[in-house]
Amino acid sequence: MSESDQPSAQKTQKKPKSPLWKVSVFLVVIVFLLLDIAAGGYVWLMNEYSATSVLQEDKVVEIPHGSGVSKIAQILKSEGVIDNPLAFRIVLRFKNLDKALKAGEFLFPAQVTPEMAAHILIEGKTVLHRVTIPEGLTSVEIITLLNHEQGLEEMVMQTPPEGSLLPETYSFSKGTTRATIVSHMQEAMQHTLDELWTNRQDGLPLRSKAEALILASIVEKETAVHAERAKVAGVFINRLNKRMRLQTDPTVVYGITLGQEPLGRPLSRKDLQTPTPYNTYTNYGLPPSPICNPGRASIEAVLNPAETDALYFVADGSGGHAFSNSLDAHNRNVAKWRKIERSQK
Repeated sequence: MSESDQPSAQKTQKKPKSPLWKVSVFLVVIVFLLLDIAAGGYVWLMNEYSATSVLQEDKVVEIPHGSGVSKIAQILKSEGVIDNPLAFRIVLRFKNLDKALKAGEFLFPAQVTPEMAAHILIEGKTVLHRVTIPEGLTSVEIITLLNHEQGLEEMVMQTPPEGSLLPETYSFSKGTTRATIVSHMQEAMQHTLDELWTNRQDGLPLRSKAEALILASIVEKETAVHAERAKVAGVFINRLNKRMRLQTDPTVVYGITLGQEPLGRPLSRKDLQTPTPYNTYTNYGLPPSPICNPGRASIEAVLNPAETDALYFVADGSGGHAFSNSLDAHNRNVAKWRKIERSQK
């Protein structure tokens, strides 16, 4: 056999496998394991993030200002809103939402999920509290009421001008300053005055919105009966047109107290005869400023008073008033009221 017929050792011998091949296989296996772990971790996180909590009833939770996602997660955990603060933090950071959480008081519904809780905090719709300001209070009384209202911050030290605050129900979030509520009330009063003044009745003896506000404050203090406001306003309009003194007791009271506190006693004849800038028994026309903060209904009544010939009214013992066109009829009504007063003592 010739040399050319013998098999070549180089052609039949297998090449040894490179160590890099083993490394490559190992790395592929590791990658697949990591992907499997990551996929499992992702599924676990999403399951935790969408899991219903054990919260059995709606709950209000306060998130302090300056709280980061870790502190928020712990607060929600301690309040029973979420079960897994770790999953809550990781998902929010993964979604780049951890900086979007708001502070304040929030209402979380029963069986809320972490995802729902996060949405509530991101949306930022805090729990709203309400404070109702009754009609006819003086500015001092309103500020006293606000300074005692829970959930508001920073006492109001300066009393706003009389008549500048619109009595109404105002909503606020916990932590709102009392000055903010006062500002809202003043804006609401100005808006109401502007609107109603534009739609006022023609021919009124009121030269400005300020005068309308003064008369509205008197109407507010004279009657709490809604159906009477326009007629009471009509009486005062008639008296102004006839250059008659208004002769209304609440102005005398305000001249004595200046709205600082209740008078605490009945008016005396001497009170009616003692001159003050507000005493409409001794002065013609309107007092120099409002005597309380009137509501919208009283302002509207003054700017659109009832058509009436009445010039007088007095309490009738039922919570309302008896109206009359003449002094004689008025005196008879006054006598009836005095009799009712005596019977009630």
